[in-house]
Amino acid sequence: MNLLLGLVCDDARSNPDGKLDVHGVFHDLFAPGFPARQDRMVLVLVVEWDREDHGRYAFRVDLVDPDGRATASAEVETEVSPSPAPRPPSRTQLVSPLEDIVFPVPGTYRFRVRVKGHDLDGPLLHLLEAGSHEHE
Repeated sequence: MNLLLGLVCDDARSNPDGKLDVHGVFHDLFAPGFPARQDRMVLVLVVEWDREDHGRYAFRVDLVDPDGRATASAEVETEVSPSPAPRPPSRTQLVSPLEDIVFPVPGTYRFRVRVKGHDLDGPLLHLLEAGSHEHE
């Protein structure tokens, strides 16, 4: 199993043909002070399953702060259908709107995905205090 894609953006949609439309990908957020609150963002994950994986799987997504503590969590279940060769492996697309997320301190936050007893590193978000960066 692999995490094929992990990103944070303004908006995303999964189309019936299996394609993703993603808009406004970002890696940095600037806040006037901390704790900071993000009104809305969308987490996009695509997990590609092993050929022997089929059935119902639960996975957990944690937003982990710079000290390694989970500040927000979500649990999702998915149904994985067998996909024999030569077809591509089964995939799960997660398009999850997140609202009113609080970031207690500045620093680097990571989305961690736990599935089948394994932790997969998801996207990073760098939280900075507004005015602490130079405009280019």
